[in-house]
Amino acid sequence: MSELLLKGGRVIDPASGLDRTADVRIVDGRIVEVAPGLAARGAGARVVDCANRVVAPGFVDLHVHFREPGQEYKEDIASGSRSAAAGGFSTVCCMPNTVPPNDNRAITELILRRSAEVGLARVRPVGAISKGLLGESLSEMAEMKAAGIVAVSDDGRPVMNAELMRRALEYARTFDLPVVQHAEDLELSAGGVMNEGPVATRAGLRGQPTSAESVMVARDLELVEWTGARYHVAHLSTARSAALVRDARRRGLPVTCEVTPHHLTLTDLACAGYDTHAKCAPPLRGPADLAALEEALADGTIDAVATDHAPHSPVEKELEFDNAAFGMIGLETAFPLLYRLVVRGVIDLPRAIALLTAGPAHCFGLDAGTLTLGAAADVVVLDLDRTFPVNAGTIQSRSRNTPFLGWELTGRAVLTLLDGRATHDEDGALA
Repeated sequence: MSELLLKGGRVIDPASGLDRTADVRIVDGRIVEVAPGLAARGAGARVVDCANRVVAPGFVDLHVHFREPGQEYKEDIASGSRSAAAGGFSTVCCMPNTVPPNDNRAITELILRRSAEVGLARVRPVGAISKGLLGESLSEMAEMKAAGIVAVSDDGRPVMNAELMRRALEYARTFDLPVVQHAEDLELSAGGVMNEGPVATRAGLRGQPTSAESVMVARDLELVEWTGARYHVAHLSTARSAALVRDARRRGLPVTCEVTPHHLTLTDLACAGYDTHAKCAPPLRGPADLAALEEALADGTIDAVATDHAPHSPVEKELEFDNAAFGMIGLETAFPLLYRLVVRGVIDLPRAIALLTAGPAHCFGLDAGTLTLGAAADVVVLDLDRTFPVNAGTIQSRSRNTPFLGWELTGRAVLTLLDGRATHDEDGALA
């Protein structure tokens, strides 16, 4: 029998409403007891002092790009999983824009097999909506569902054809799969490399209007009301989109959404100096949109914080702003960036933890994000006082494309467990 006791931490489990000082007993990779005053039972039990630290469920990320198969020079499942563990994540959902795309059983099974071999995080595949991500005909959702996908999406290639989107929603509903939309009207956003507004004008860069996102959300919500299918808005970034989702939820539609840490931290001013690390899709928005996202985070409109972890090599990023790839990495900075909102009083700590655990697990119906008895011992221990620089030399991802290089952040995952095994152990507590 393998026993691990996490002693004296502030245990926060939003899924069960728990927030108190307690001990967590883990036996053979499962949560078996959460209560104060527990003592180790077996002679070989390991004890970790968690006083003045937070013990929470391992984080869940609904939106990562691990680039395997096909673009392993940017990231692979091993390096992506190390990055996830360093950020406190135990479950991540990888998007289908691999090479070739994950639009069939073989690719889904490859991703799951590689995840099991690496053993550092639960990598849950998201299958393609359309064959080849081309937006022309539906993929074989049934066989991918049988193989293990947890949602469907065409990711950065939004489904522009309304008829195809309708059929995708109807087909996905058959298998109770959420349909994840990168909400962008490609005709409205065409050629835009950052947010449309005064900053883009001064920089001489072509902008994307916020309506490029909200128009697509509005169209899709009409189809959701028609079909009754589960629908999830990826990386929501505008005030209008948040208002549309809020209204849809009030009307009882099965709609969820996520927001990224970078859209909660940066505005389009980050692009004013032509830093390609700040170029992302959807683009960083203006102050009014950021304020609206904070409000939506606080009032429960937003269900989850997801990183949209998008690794790129210098080949794709060290270019003119117009030509550089969209996207940034985010797994290792997600919690400390969200914790900044806790420090400012925008949300409290249990809400922040919920946005990274129970919230995302609910969106995709995942068996994750909880410390309930009998659950897999996927756990993160957080040091809220730990300050660290974002340093290219210590990033676990294979890529370094982040606008937060050189930032000093506070709040860090110091221990991450998967099935009770340490996948990240910053202080050597279980060495």
